[in-house]
Amino acid sequence: MKLRWPGVTQLAMIASSLIAFATGGHFAAKAVIEGQQSRQLQELTEVALRRSEAAIDFGAATLDELARRGPLNCDPASLQAVRLQVYQRSAVKDIRLVNRDGSVICSAYSETLEFDNGWVARPDMLHSDDRRLLLFRVDQFSGVALGVLRDIDERKSLVAILGINSYLFDIMPAELRAHSEVSLELNNGSDVGRFSLKRHSEFSQLVSFSNVSIRYPLHATIRVERSALQRWDNEAYWPTMLVAFGLGLIFGLLLTRATARLEGPIADIDRALARREFKPFFQPTFDLRTGAIRGCEVLTRWIREDGTIVLPMSFIPLAESSGRIEPMTWQILSTALKELYPRLREDKNFKLSVNIAPRHLLSDGFVETLRRVVGGAKVSTRQIVLEVTERNELPDLERAAAMVKELRNLGFKVAMDDVGVGHSGLSQMKGLGADTIKIDKFFIDTIAEDGSAAKTIVEMLVRLARDLNMTVIAEGVETVEQIQALIACGVEEGQGYIVSPPLPFAKFDELLEIRRSRALAEATVLQAALVA
Repeated sequence: MKLRWPGVTQLAMIASSLIAFATGGHFAAKAVIEGQQSRQLQELTEVALRRSEAAIDFGAATLDELARRGPLNCDPASLQAVRLQVYQRSAVKDIRLVNRDGSVICSAYSETLEFDNGWVARPDMLHSDDRRLLLFRVDQFSGVALGVLRDIDERKSLVAILGINSYLFDIMPAELRAHSEVSLELNNGSDVGRFSLKRHSEFSQLVSFSNVSIRYPLHATIRVERSALQRWDNEAYWPTMLVAFGLGLIFGLLLTRATARLEGPIADIDRALARREFKPFFQPTFDLRTGAIRGCEVLTRWIREDGTIVLPMSFIPLAESSGRIEPMTWQILSTALKELYPRLREDKNFKLSVNIAPRHLLSDGFVETLRRVVGGAKVSTRQIVLEVTERNELPDLERAAAMVKELRNLGFKVAMDDVGVGHSGLSQMKGLGADTIKIDKFFIDTIAEDGSAAKTIVEMLVRLARDLNMTVIAEGVETVEQIQALIACGVEEGQGYIVSPPLPFAKFDELLEIRRSRALAEATVLQAALVA
């Protein structure tokens, strides 16, 4: 049998088809790779911005704490107290007392004043979104820093000098670190932080990605050399081209597969979700008077395949901003319910708390998925507490209140987490209709000190909670003195390292068993004493 070779026309058609697929594959591959790279770098600017905002929040909290301690002046004792604050907070380089016009009165480290290359007057400082803070650039001999000003009375203000160092901005993938720079700038164009392995003038043909803060007059920018971007994660190009010569359908499938291999922090989280690397850790809540464990909060820990643990602050903000927090929450809750099922069945009063991001709470299908997960675990809804964090602003309070009401009607409990340090005020506490408030550790740290402003705030929150028929839990309890102060304020439950840090289930279950055995032994001794 003779083989029939294709004619000239057929060869031309095959050649045209190959050229068409090759051309389409070329442009499609380039477009997808560049789009994925752009999204990844845009997400990294969000990481840089979140870290910078957290540093400013930390500096503002330091100024608030100093202001609450009473009138400040420049006597040696006051400056010594301020230096202690600076020493305990590595992000704060200096604290200065200034006049309302911005001129410096004195500094915690007076010798640093002579290294300032310039000082901005108040009219040139930039307002934050809530108008309570002013931000400005501080030019120093060793580089630039970020000044955060807060008024303390009609005549004086406090300024925290923050070092925006490489720890905040060392976020770039290894392949791009030597070919990129990450910078933080004020909205007036002042540069207040920069991370790069070489000088700006040494870069060529930079591609920029920026993100603007909605809370502060800041924007973060990542600049990458175009040539480095073209080399970064482009291994999908040639496989895609080879497949495109053959089959258009396989070309599309392999392109999707190739783009899935592009590296980045979001891809890391996606892989961790697929591998179930996010594990529930449990921290007990307890009766402040008796020490009896009444429940626990489930917290997320990222344990990689090699056993290393990634701290929550390194991935939770990115998971929230990218929408990965939702599958992560369901995965953690499902695992926690499965592990804790025997305890929940044995003790119907035992409560399991889980953190819910505000946007997750308001997402479509949240209630149905929650009922399915809890119902599938055969656990009573009244044993589940949903902790809605106050650190992130509720985008729609009225809708959130309706959602909370629906959840409570189904038997679930709802708690407001991190109360006192977030976006909301007393109106949100009243309007949301939660069952419990959890007072943030920020207030518990100093509640046992004489004349502590934290004690006054806690007492006020307890009174408000009682008026609203809410219970109160204190977070971050670490000492007996704090427990005594909290009981005096009317708080009944606590959570913190004085009982236990967050533990993996095996160790947490062991802790519960030890506590139960001890309670049974004490009851037996008491009963024997009564019989005798």
